[in-house]
Amino acid sequence: MSTTHVIQKLTKTSQIQTLPPKFKNTRRTQANVDSFTLIKNLKTICKQGQMKEAISILQVMDHQGILADYPSYVPLVQGCINTKSVAEGKLIHSHIIETGFKPDIALETKLVIMYAKCRTLADARRVMEQMPERDAVSWSAMIAASAKQGQSKEALELFYQMQKTGVRPDQFTFASVLPACGNLVALEHGREVHGAIIVGGFGFDVVVGSALVDMYVKNHSVEDARKVFDRMPERNVFSWTAMIVGYGQIGRVGEAAEFFQKMPERDMTAWNVMIAGYARNGQLREAMRLFRDMPERNVVSWTAMVTAYAEGGLVEEAMELFQEMPEKNKFSWTAMISGFAQNRQIDKAVELFEKMPERDLVAWNAMIAAYAQNGQVDEARDLFEKMPERDLVSWNAMIAGYVRNRCIDEALKLFENMPRRDLVSWNTMIAGYAQDGFVDEALRLFEKMPRRVVVSWNIMIAGYAQNGHFDETLKLFREMPSAGVKPDAVTFSTVLPAFANLSALQQGKEVHEEILRSGFQSNVFVASALIDMYAKCGSIEDARNLFDSMHEQSVVLWNVIIKGYGMHGYGKEAIQLFEQMEHANIKPDSVTFVGILSACCHAGLVDDGQKYFHRMTRDYGIIPVIEHYCCMVDLLSRAGHLDAVLDFINKMPIKPDTAVWGSLLGACRVYNNIKLGKYVAERLFELDSKNSAHYVLLSNIYATSGKWDDTEMVRKLMTERKVKKTPGRSWIEVDNKVHTFLVGDKSHVQTEKIYEFLEILSGKMKEAGYVPDRNFVLHDVEEEQKEHFLNYHSEKLAIAFGILNTPVGSPVRIVKNLRVCGDCHSATKFISNLVGREIVVRDTNRFHHFKDGQCSCRDYW
Repeated sequence: MSTTHVIQKLTKTSQIQTLPPKFKNTRRTQANVDSFTLIKNLKTICKQGQMKEAISILQVMDHQGILADYPSYVPLVQGCINTKSVAEGKLIHSHIIETGFKPDIALETKLVIMYAKCRTLADARRVMEQMPERDAVSWSAMIAASAKQGQSKEALELFYQMQKTGVRPDQFTFASVLPACGNLVALEHGREVHGAIIVGGFGFDVVVGSALVDMYVKNHSVEDARKVFDRMPERNVFSWTAMIVGYGQIGRVGEAAEFFQKMPERDMTAWNVMIAGYARNGQLREAMRLFRDMPERNVVSWTAMVTAYAEGGLVEEAMELFQEMPEKNKFSWTAMISGFAQNRQIDKAVELFEKMPERDLVAWNAMIAAYAQNGQVDEARDLFEKMPERDLVSWNAMIAGYVRNRCIDEALKLFENMPRRDLVSWNTMIAGYAQDGFVDEALRLFEKMPRRVVVSWNIMIAGYAQNGHFDETLKLFREMPSAGVKPDAVTFSTVLPAFANLSALQQGKEVHEEILRSGFQSNVFVASALIDMYAKCGSIEDARNLFDSMHEQSVVLWNVIIKGYGMHGYGKEAIQLFEQMEHANIKPDSVTFVGILSACCHAGLVDDGQKYFHRMTRDYGIIPVIEHYCCMVDLLSRAGHLDAVLDFINKMPIKPDTAVWGSLLGACRVYNNIKLGKYVAERLFELDSKNSAHYVLLSNIYATSGKWDDTEMVRKLMTERKVKKTPGRSWIEVDNKVHTFLVGDKSHVQTEKIYEFLEILSGKMKEAGYVPDRNFVLHDVEEEQKEHFLNYHSEKLAIAFGILNTPVGSPVRIVKNLRVCGDCHSATKFISNLVGREIVVRDTNRFHHFKDGQCSCRDYW
């Protein structure tokens, strides 16, 4: 039988090469007098990495009838490992098979390692499968190779197979499998491996400990990483650097800096990671200071700073650094090209692209993305067609360009013509359909995906949430466990706003418990979403408790808690928080001032609001944007000087938008200024003629003054312009279920009970002095009929249901999709006093806390 047939019989589909014809299976004799010299020379040649010469010596031995044995094969295979010489390695392997030599477990393991190091994982797996017995070294080699070559799932499966065979993992096994748990973001599997490490007694090994720290960091569980780090008797640069990465990626850059300062020794990677941490969190000054302090810099350091400046909008500074670079690689060039593109300097991006000494696929792909980012999809497509070659990234970049510019049909054509698709291709198309509001099409693609990872689920969940399909958002989120997909930090930060919008506090608390079990609470984005969820569900106390429990309170967390207090009308408390923030040396940003100005609006703190508006520019150099001006219009309108507010709007350096004019129109309703209200409404109709809220506000102004002809005129205008009034809708969560009510709704199973209760309540309210405000019925109908309309507004139905179905004395929390009408506001004050309950109502404008016959908004909303 020929050598090739022998190999094929043993390995079936193996691609292992055979030796040249001179390696025939001739009769072997014992080594002659020169055999020791040949073997000695063979070892020397292998150590020197001269594997072709080593093969020649093996051929000489073969011709002289010298039988190659274990001492001969070991240096040969080791030499191929050291030099990653896969061709020579396959020749040696075929020689072992051809000569009938029976390798022991150590030599077979070396063959596994050789193929793994040469990135021919299939051959390594075949050798492994044919081994009659395997030890910890061979298992570890295969696990490590799988993890390093992107097959982390296979690495984890191998680890579990190893345990089933009874082979005990050693420190090398654990150090090999932990990166797989990190790459897969498989926290539960990582914790299982951690348990096995403790049982095996390897918890104090520095390599294993460092791998554990890294695994927890990659799973966004920095608190667990910190616990492991603190217990390590010995730490290396890798464990220190992993902690810096961990704190940096969740926005706790202060703690990352503390670790960096405490490091006993720092390598180049540690410096680069700390610079990237500062840059990622917008602290460019600190990043540059560290960059200048570096004892030496490499191309990664320079590229990190170029990227930081470019992404921070300082493209000129980025270019200066780029020109200073002592050496540049393709990543430096593409970072600068992308920087110009992100800052809408496409001509400079093209110029740099043309100057590149060598343009590889990365550069071409960067230019396609650059054109697409600037809305020049035709130019991007021309470049795509001119590419000398394309890879999957090229196709995905072009599809992403179409999606970004809302050319979903063109994106679909390209998607359907792709020679091959990956997860990025599918995810980009799903995101494209979702952003354009085609959630059904997005779901169709999502369900057709050959494989769905957590990113795919996150995109689909975000698509539902962004399009206001909150029930579907929660439903999809709950399907993840049954699909074998574990939520990650992005999942939680994406789904929590849906609980907030539905005011599903109890369900939100259950997700909070899941977040705690998953170790994601330390993530600044998850934490901010949690605080926001509690605030929007009406539990500002829970929001504050969570904020106070955070180890590092970044500007993002300060912003969300200040905003939370503001929307509840607690302006003084928001100001106290702002002062604490300044005292803690946390620099407020533009979002902070939107939050504090909004808080002053809702609490009627006109003087304070004006003070912070001026401080924003004077003390922090922040130029006001439209959101700040909108807050000021709302704030000044409270004082009732509406003509002065109009003058303020006309002098704004920014063109007023619908939010600005809408704030003034709301004030016109409060102060019943018909003339100004009509003028403001006309400005709103010019900007957005389809928003029904503007027509309703104008109708309210006319109706309050009894101008029914004008009210009818507004209604006709809506008909002509095909504007449909958004139906009033209110939600309340009871026993983990969200109940929805419409005006006059009779679809609920407790309708009879709810209506009967409201009739009784209405009588008691009238006895207490309540008079229905019929001005909020925008129809010229009989007074009795108006009162009937008012009685069954959606918020009243939800409040009645809540009182009937929640424990006596507990708060009743509801959400309404529109501004609360004046009559419902007045009625709810009476109801809160009669039933002895706090009633918390969130409308589109703010929170109303009704208690003992009073409202926190003090009747301005």
